Amino acid sequence: MNGIEHLPPWAAALTALLVFAGAVVTLVGSLGLLRFGTFYERVHAPTLGTTLGTVFVAAASIVCFSVLQSRPVLHEILIIGLGVVTTPIALTVLVGAARFRDTAEQSAQAHGPEGD
Repeated sequence: MNGIEHLPPWAAALTALLVFAGAVVTLVGSLGLLRFGTFYERVHAPTLGTTLGTVFVAAASIVCFSVLQSRPVLHEILIIGLGVVTTPIALTVLVGAARFRDTAEQSAQAHGPEGD
């Protein structure tokens, strides 16, 4: 056993609620990926969903292991911080690359085929 059976009921309920909230938010973001039509609309929903979902799951981990070990366990704050910082950066890079590609394709179509 890993000691989870020693978790008080209030901590187990709070942990379960936070994990469930993280799963629901991530699912809603994933459904947004399926529902929206263009690339630019599709990138926002999963990015927001996974960031907030990660925050909820990491908060659940903080609650669970802090109660089990009778001391603050804050390693997950690093996960939250890195997720909150890197996800918008990745979104910006993806959208910038897609915009560059779209601009280059529009420019090539406007000039017509080369070499004629």
